[in-house]
Amino acid sequence: MADLKYYDVILKPVITESSMAGYENKKYTFLVHPEATKIQIKEAVEKMFDGITVASVHTMNYDGKTKRRGMIYGKTAKRKKAIVQLTKDSKDIEIFHGV
Repeated sequence: MADLKYYDVILKPVITESSMAGYENKKYTFLVHPEATKIQIKEAVEKMFDGITVASVHTMNYDGKTKRRGMIYGKTAKRKKAIVQLTKDSKDIEIFHGV
């Protein structure tokens, strides 16, 4: 496994209708590096956002979809999604609010 820095772990936030439903419960969804562990994801979120304490991390792995172009078959890239649950006393993440 490659040596991942905390700024390489989180790729981008996921802003969908179902992920926005968890904002009231302090659950935030991110696309993360496919080789990142739960501990690395927790440390990256706590370092990137001030005043944040992570309670738990849930991850989901997605395989690439099979695509076809003419007679050639291929696959899209793998993805990994993480749902981060914050503690009750931690601050909210500002990038998700106002969307």
